[in-house]
Amino acid sequence: MSARYRRAARSRRPVTRPPGPGGGLRVGSSAARWVLAATVLGSGMAQLDATVVNVALPSIGRSLHAGVGPLQLVVTGYSVTLAALILLAGMLGDRLGRRRVFVAGVVWFAVASLLCALAPTAGMLVGARALQGIGGALLTPGSLAIIEASFDPTERGRAIGVWSGLGGVAAAVGPLIGGYLVQTVSWRAIFLLNLPLGAVVWWLAVRHVPESRDETVTGRLDYPGAILATAGLAGATYAMVDGTARGLGSPAVAAAALVGIVGLGGFVLVERRSAHPMLPLDIFAARQFTAANLVTFVVYAALGGVFFLLVVVLQDALGYSPVQAGAASLPVTALMLGLSSRSGALAQRIGPRIPLTVGPLLIAAGMLLMTRIGPGAGYVSAVLPAVVVFGLGLAATVAPVTATVLAAADSRHAGTASGVNNAVARTAGLLAVALLPPIAGLTGDTFTQPHALATGFHTAMVVTAALAAAGGLLAWLTISDNALAGTSPDHHPPSCSLAGPPALPRRPSH
Repeated sequence: MSARYRRAARSRRPVTRPPGPGGGLRVGSSAARWVLAATVLGSGMAQLDATVVNVALPSIGRSLHAGVGPLQLVVTGYSVTLAALILLAGMLGDRLGRRRVFVAGVVWFAVASLLCALAPTAGMLVGARALQGIGGALLTPGSLAIIEASFDPTERGRAIGVWSGLGGVAAAVGPLIGGYLVQTVSWRAIFLLNLPLGAVVWWLAVRHVPESRDETVTGRLDYPGAILATAGLAGATYAMVDGTARGLGSPAVAAAALVGIVGLGGFVLVERRSAHPMLPLDIFAARQFTAANLVTFVVYAALGGVFFLLVVVLQDALGYSPVQAGAASLPVTALMLGLSSRSGALAQRIGPRIPLTVGPLLIAAGMLLMTRIGPGAGYVSAVLPAVVVFGLGLAATVAPVTATVLAAADSRHAGTASGVNNAVARTAGLLAVALLPPIAGLTGDTFTQPHALATGFHTAMVVTAALAAAGGLLAWLTISDNALAGTSPDHHPPSCSLAGPPALPRRPSH
């Protein structure tokens, strides 16, 4: 770590990563630990809040006299704004400065969290949650883009492994923390928790994170592209989330779907013709970038189904308390924490193809083991084996797929690439939440009938296992062993001040 990095971090001046291996941070150094602490805690805020709220919904409903509809909006209001703006936020980070946008997102998220905690009505809580989603969109892609821009190319796999492992802890312990706070304090405490956490992240980022941006950007902001992308993603997300509840014939759902189709279609046309596009479409010309995002979509659709249903089944079919249901997934947390960095380093050494094949297959095996979970099932005999195998697969998958996505894009587009990958993952998860319950027969009052709930859950796990296995097969067919290193004639690094990762090789045809 050079003195230049430390001076830039402390003076808040932009810093450009020196080109070539050895020009960036190395995992284990003091400077690297500070950067990882800021990015992990920042993205963890968004992940934590996405999970703790689900546990608090019954308490929120009683406190604010809210029915099922408003409570659904408490969840989806956050998801819609986050998914709609995450691509725009990635582009703004590349253009305006990744640290600057990340810090803005942290502050925005903390202020919105305070509004959530003070909300006197369900309607105001829904509005505050939508504002939270905007903050989450600003900070989520920025955390990964900062890692991509700050770390040495040979160290990014390990760094992303640390990020995904520690970030996975936030997602996994969310239900446990949420259940404890709801039971011992109040549902409002889950939002107030973000205030001290946000203050710590702000200090870490301002003090220790070097600034980086795409220095080659010229011209005006792509306003038409930004508007169309935001409208298209918002419309499509709302239609997916609300379509199963209201039906495709609902005027609101139909209008949202139309806005989504027109917005996304118009966005593609505008970006193809724009001199300075918000999303350079040639980013998809890198086959490994497209392939890794396809794997992300399939696997994260499967993961979304598990994360949505498992806690519900443990509480309503097995009689677990919210705290017990959250604690049941702690083995996943431990495995992610202990193995994700090693998984990223392994993918850097042998290539991501084998980890991204084996990982989803392990995830699928864990999901099939979850079909043994039902009324009367013991934790040690049924739940524990399933979550252990599932956690092993998750630890083997998350860091390599994220590293592959970022390595496939030029470093100057790190924020955009991270935004695309996050949008893909979020959209896949939303699709799972919207479509999996009706496919599995989990409709109406099924959630109040333990045996019917367990039966639907078993069906859902078979469906998600098939998706995860398909993701492993897709990775074997499309991901190159050399995706994290090498050169390629079809991937031309631009002349820019931010040194990108080594260009990608062509995958040999079979």
